[in-house]
Parts: sequence; structure tokens; C-alpha cells
Amino acid sequence: MSGGGSFSGINWVKFALLDDTGKLIADATKGLGTDGVYLADQDAEGATTANITGLEEKGVIDYANNKSKRVKHGAQTPVVALTMLDINFKYLQMMKGYVSDGKGGYVLSSKKKPHVAMIICSSDYSGNNIYDCFANGEVIEVAHNHGTNNASETDYNATLEYDVLTPIDDNIFVDDNGVQRAYKNYFASDAGFDEAAMMKEVFGGYVDTDAVSVTGVSLNETTISGKVGDTGKLTATVSPDNATNKNITFASSDATIVTVDSSGNYSLVKAGTATITATAQGGKTAACSVSVTAA
Repeated sequence: MSGGGSFSGINWVKFALLDDTGKLIADATKGLGTDGVYLADQDAEGATTANITGLEEKGVIDYANNKSKRVKHGAQTPVVALTMLDINFKYLQMMKGYVSDGKGGYVLSSKKKPHVAMIICSSDYSGNNIYDCFANGEVIEVAHNHGTNNASETDYNATLEYDVLTPIDDNIFVDDNGVQRAYKNYFASDAGFDEAAMMKEVFGGYVDTDAVSVTGVSLNETTISGKVGDTGKLTATVSPDNATNKNITFASSDATIVTVDSSGNYSLVKAGTATITATAQGGKTAACSVSVTAA
């Protein structure tokens, strides 16, 4: 695995409404569609910007004996500034907490705001997906800006603020010290990445009933023998052919002997033996034994 610290574009943004227990509201009337998850990607829909701040708070240094001795860090306070080229009107009202009068009118409810979960997907420069995940938050739209058309069309693109809250379910987004966090990110090239598990965690138990699980993965080579400097490519085949998620990650057991990139391209570096492993959704793996001799 390499790269992923920098990324490009916005592939998509998905939203869901959760109940007060953190469970997905999968209801065509009360939720964002029958399966509960709304992908803002219909005709002319989508996000143009998604700027996340507050992922970490700058530390405050404490001094003693004329030396810097300790750094105090505040809690994460993420906020997402979203600009949408367009977004489903009804779903937007529901996420903001506006209620319908049944005659086409909507007013902001005086009850508490809805629980909204969100995933923002982008890609690194090798094409691996990166996911910024929030399992609870509130959506506000503070203004509508109107302007007259003239020689140029004047548009208002929905400008939203998503204020991130700690997940309702105490068992998710937990760190290695047992502390729950407000934000979690996923990297598709990470060994063992499972998109279905991510969606289930972030979206309150969501299960894609149309998804086809991976049952196995194979490689075009199970053994490689070569000399230092040789290069080649491993190709992975996922079964069944109609599996929903065919993402593959490649990893070398010893990068000093053989390196491999996210596309399966390998280079033999020094004499010795190692193993290249391809991992598919759900932890399905296939391995290739590598033997390298001196040039």
C-alpha cells in the first residue's frame, strides 16, 4: 500500500437519516428512500465542494522549569462545509429538519434536529477510494442568495453546514484507548477493507440487499522466479464475476525483496523469497510465492 495522503476530486456524497438509537431509517416516507441511503448523483446533482475543518485541534503547550513539558489537545470538532450543484429538495428539507404541511409548504420544526450520517468519497492519485465518514451530525442551511439574471445566469447552489456529533452507537468509531471519536476515515487500498462493513457502521446497520459478495479471488501466477531487476504484473480475478465490489489490494511480505503497487505491478529487488498477497472484499485472499536470484 502506498499513497493516499493526498487525493483528488469528489466521487460522491451519500447521506442517511438515523433514529435516536443510531439505527438507519429505511422508509420511503420517513427516511431518505426505501433503503435509507441517498446518493446525491442524479441528473445535475452532486457536490462541488466538501471542506472539512476541525479534524484535530492545535495543541497548547504547558511549560515548567523554563521548558516545554506537555501539550494539551482539545476534542475533535469537525465541521463540513458543503456546496451542492443540486440536491433532492424533499431529502434536503428532511435532513435540515423542515416538516411538510402536506400542501407543498415546509417549515423548520421546533423539535430537535434530525440525526444525519454522511460519507464523502474521493480518490488518491492511484485511483484508490478514500472515505471521510461521519455517523452523526446536523445539517443547516443559513441563507438563500438570490440574484437577477442578465447577460449571465445567476445561480444559487445549496450551501450547507454539517456539524459533526459523536456517534449515537457507543460501539463505533472507537479508538485504541476505548475513546469514541466523531470522525473516521477509510482507505480502499488498505488490506482487509470491506466497503459493506463501512456502510453498515456509518449508516446504522445498512445492508445492501442487492450486493453480491465476493466468494474468492485468484491470481494469474501462483509462483514467480526471476532475477534482480525483473518486473511483471499480477492480475487478480474476483469470483463471482458479478460481485458488487471487485476492489483488490496487493501487498508484499518483504518489500526489500519484491515490491508491488496497487495495480499488481511488481519489481524484484534483491535475492531471497517473499510472498505477494492479493486481498478482496471480505478478506478473501490469493498468494503468489516469489523467488529472486542475483542478476
